[in-house]
Amino acid sequence: MKTKLADNKTKVKKPLRRRLIILAAGTTVPFVLIILYMVYSLINYGNAYNSIVSNLTVANSYNLTFKEQMDESVYRIIVGRDEFGSGEEDDPYVLVDNIRNDFTRLKAITTEVNSRTWLETLLRNVDTLNDRLDDIRVSVEAGGHYDEDVEMLDSNIYSLTGLIQDNIQYYIYYQTKTIEVINRGLSKEMEELLVVLVLLLVLGILCTIITTDKVARSIVQPIETLGTATKEIAEGNFSVRTSFELEDEISVLSESVDDMAAHLEIQMEQIREDEKKMRMAEAKLLQEQINPHFLYNTLDTIVWLIEDGKSQEAEDMVVSLSKFFRISLSHGKDFITIREEEQHIRSYLEIQRVRYSDILSYYIDIDDKLYNYKILKMTLQPLVENALYHGIKNKRGAGLIRITGREVDGLVRFEVSDDGVGMDEEMLLHLRKEINKPAKDTDTGFGMANVNERIKMNFGDRYGISIESEPDMGTKVSVVLPALPYYNEEEKNGDK
Repeated sequence: MKTKLADNKTKVKKPLRRRLIILAAGTTVPFVLIILYMVYSLINYGNAYNSIVSNLTVANSYNLTFKEQMDESVYRIIVGRDEFGSGEEDDPYVLVDNIRNDFTRLKAITTEVNSRTWLETLLRNVDTLNDRLDDIRVSVEAGGHYDEDVEMLDSNIYSLTGLIQDNIQYYIYYQTKTIEVINRGLSKEMEELLVVLVLLLVLGILCTIITTDKVARSIVQPIETLGTATKEIAEGNFSVRTSFELEDEISVLSESVDDMAAHLEIQMEQIREDEKKMRMAEAKLLQEQINPHFLYNTLDTIVWLIEDGKSQEAEDMVVSLSKFFRISLSHGKDFITIREEEQHIRSYLEIQRVRYSDILSYYIDIDDKLYNYKILKMTLQPLVENALYHGIKNKRGAGLIRITGREVDGLVRFEVSDDGVGMDEEMLLHLRKEINKPAKDTDTGFGMANVNERIKMNFGDRYGISIESEPDMGTKVSVVLPALPYYNEEEKNGDK
């Protein structure tokens, strides 16, 4: 009963690659998001920190130089060394404009309440300073008011620049406090993120272990099942099947293994059928070789020799018949040595030469180097019999059967030739076609077809027999075999 192969092929709908990618993504994405959030927070805190540091740098520069520059610049104008409106960097109005512009910009970007309050106070003091500078300018340009100008310098300018310096210092103080707040906020957020990260890490590890185990099982278990199935197939159980509904590459592999097992099962069934046919053909061949007619004719000849007083010839014929039977049976072995095969055909020809003494002669020339090589039992005898009955007997007069054997290029080559009636081209082509059929399907040349089939089944298609013939010239059958040593312990009955 032949196994029907499945026509439906599994399509890969859930490839292993996709499952592994999903596993990797599910494991890494939460951590990537946390890391991105941490980077974002660090960038924000960094920008805020850099802004405050930049503000502090500006404020600190005025804290160190503004009062001294302003006081000295106004004093030089009062004593007559400089004058208002010079446009130089140390001109009082230039200094006022610079500090007003810089701290107005700082006020626009400052969000901390106390810092903004002190900036507003500072800007009001700067406006008042600008007014006092106008008063001194008017007095200096009028002239003759040196003492009054000095008095305004001491009571107004020095006091206002002192206040402005105090305002700057308070602004610096509260901005420094803001940096501390930022640092505390950053530290707290990093601690919280670290806790979340640790929790996510633990959760991620657990999820990864569970998911990885599930994915691994979905891969490993089918592979183990496939391994068990292939081991059983290797041991000869071709009926084993695997079945997975994963719709992935393993399912495709499983289906391929099932197809392979089904094909092997069909082939093994065919091989068993072929072996059975071969055994039947061998049995039929053996039956033909040891048929009652050959046995009866041989026994009649022995009786005739005894009655004719030729006891020695009768004895020789009995010995030949005994050897023929012993080698034909060979304890059920498929292979014998070439030496035994030579003895087999020699025994056969000795028996037949007594019966056909007037027409049969033979010549055997097999190189003794071939004697320990193996050969299928009854390879040459059917060819010799064919040469006798279809070549020599149909010829008028005596004929010669010649058997030779040589080793050529690692191959054993035999030739069984006769000088009998031969065949025409049409008959030769028909016989060549027949001997390449299975022996059971032939209508002529059964013996040669059987020999050819057994050689090819046991050694391969490159080996076998070939035929050459010409009318009234005879026929030559060539046999090609591999040169393989014979080991008695290996050559057991083919039904083992």
